[in-house]
Parts: sequence; C-alpha cells; structure tokens
Amino acid sequence: EVYLVESGGGSVQVGGSLRLSCTASGFRFENSDMGWYRQAPEKKCELVASIDGDGTKYYVDSVKDRFAISREDAKSTIYLQMNNLKPEDTSMYYCAADPPHLLNENACPFRNLVGRNYWGQGTQVTVSS
Repeated sequence: EVYLVESGGGSVQVGGSLRLSCTASGFRFENSDMGWYRQAPEKKCELVASIDGDGTKYYVDSVKDRFAISREDAKSTIYLQMNNLKPEDTSMYYCAADPPHLLNENACPFRNLVGRNYWGQGTQVTVSS
C-alpha cells in the first residue's frame, strides 16, 4: 500500500520559516518525480514546486527565491524549505507523485490522469501578520 506522509506545517508570523517533509512508502521512490501542491480557501489548486527524479526543480513564480525543494532518496523523503513566509502562502499543502505542471483543478487532491495517483493527507500552513 502506498503512503505519502507530510509533516512540518504550522502557524508562523510573516517573515518566518517552516520546513515541510513528505515521506513515501509502498512504491519505488528513487527516480520518481515528486511535488508540492497547495490550496488556499476559495482558490484553485496550485503546483508550488516539483523535483524530478534527476533533480530538476520547478517553482511557481510567487515562491521563487523563498522556497527550496529537495529530496533525500535514502529516506524516500522530499522537503520544502519555506522562508520569508507571507500571508498569501497560507494554504493546505499536499505532497504528490508524478505532479502535473499544467492544471486547472479547483481542488487538490485531484485525480492524476497523467501519472500515479499518489497523494499525502495534507499539512496546514498558516502565516499571520
């Protein structure tokens, strides 16, 4: 059985930092493309960052220079280091495998039609001013 378990969310003030972790089990993690999505209230699901099996990284423009995605294959884990957090970063964050980059989904998790439908349960990040 496949599991993606996120941790590290919480409440911080503007300018603070958090590090999210997502540990996978039940599938071959090495060489798997992985990503972080988020959804804020009344907003669509958004791909925040992704990291391919070869280490290629992607970031949505709004988090470039503030967030950093990384992976540790020996621990089947990806991370999202979030610095200089802003109120607009407040969202539920989800870890997923084979993350589609082009999407128009109202909500996440959504059914992944281009890859494996593996999602974590989500971790809440709240940034207050």
